Amino acid sequence: MKLSSSTYKDLFTARATLQTMLDFEAALARAEAATGVIPKTARGPIALCCKAERYDQQEIAAAAENAGNTAIPLIKLLTAEVGEIDAHAARYVHWGATSQDMIDTGLILQLRDAFDLADRHLAALCATLAKLAEEHRATSIAARTWMQQALPTTLGLKFAGWLDALHRQRFRMADARSRILVLQFGGAAGSLAALGDKGLEVSTALAAELKLPSPDLPWHTERDRVVEAATLFGLLMGTLGKMARDLSLMMQSELAEVAEPAAPGRGGSSTLPHKRNPVTCAAVLAAATRVPGLVSTMLSAMVQEQERALGGWQAEWETLPQIICLTGGALEQMMTLMPSLEIDKSRMLANLEATRGLIYSESVSMLFAARLGKTKAHELLEKASQQAIKENKHLKEILLEDATVRAHFANSDIAKLFDPLSYIGMANEFITRTIKTVKE
Repeated sequence: MKLSSSTYKDLFTARATLQTMLDFEAALARAEAATGVIPKTARGPIALCCKAERYDQQEIAAAAENAGNTAIPLIKLLTAEVGEIDAHAARYVHWGATSQDMIDTGLILQLRDAFDLADRHLAALCATLAKLAEEHRATSIAARTWMQQALPTTLGLKFAGWLDALHRQRFRMADARSRILVLQFGGAAGSLAALGDKGLEVSTALAAELKLPSPDLPWHTERDRVVEAATLFGLLMGTLGKMARDLSLMMQSELAEVAEPAAPGRGGSSTLPHKRNPVTCAAVLAAATRVPGLVSTMLSAMVQEQERALGGWQAEWETLPQIICLTGGALEQMMTLMPSLEIDKSRMLANLEATRGLIYSESVSMLFAARLGKTKAHELLEKASQQAIKENKHLKEILLEDATVRAHFANSDIAKLFDPLSYIGMANEFITRTIKTVKE
């Protein structure tokens, strides 16, 4: 079962993580050279050695077990590499920074790419849902509350509901970028004391090098930024999980209103040849089950000690990438599924008749109440519904035989009440408004 996508996983491989940390170091050298903190001659050798392929990932991982993080052994190796080229330049590797600056800013660079990728995928999925909502404005389907048939609605309105939620997720992520995607640079205790009166100048130059905003101050133990990223992806995962839950329920044999696309080897059973399992929905729901717990871990890890955390920061390292990879993988799964979703309109209409007209009881009641009064209309319809169930007849048939109904309503009036599209309220208007908002 595919729970995460290689595209998102590629952003958080050991090599990718290593490279973003080295990108920080190269940018730091350029910023410090530009501001006169280190010799300009040191910039080139340091930048030259900031390439992940020059380093043994397994060696760094093994050394990190004793060092406490990957930055410490990496900086040692980077210094040695630079020293092979220019011993004087090696003195200025990681000048005035701390390991958390390197790790956190590297993470922010990865998050920036993840936000970009998610936005592209959300845009594609929203475009598909907007098209489906438009195409299925008049596709009748039973709305279900408490897992029971409630009223007729349209498939287009269901798609519009998912679209509306995903659009809000996309908007939230766009709005949060300026808060989350910022530089981390504070030195040993968050004051940049090692850089003297050049601290802010270097910080501004470093932010420009990395194309990141410069925050008002370092945030080593104020973790709301990365936790907000975790919760944003958690919210997105919840919306995707809701879609998968609805679709999988609609795919049940007894409903069979939609189906995942068929393909050789896809969705089959090891023992039941007739089965066509909703494998995409299963993958998305598996991810939706895991992500909330991971988000909870990120929230718990926010309680960090003073100017440098002991355990809380370290708990983020594997947790946040897992949240993003699981959610990103689910997003790609849905993005692939929805354009090829198989939709059975005739089965939806057949399911609307499963209650033999009882699903239309509210629409009938509203018309009857306008002419007969609410109490009398309720009593009449309650009696007719019980008779329909007892005699296994359609509610329309019972009503057409009732003397009180015949005295007040024409047969054509009654027939209209049992048209599923006659009682969908503002469904079309809601669809139009949602699509318009998303397009704007």
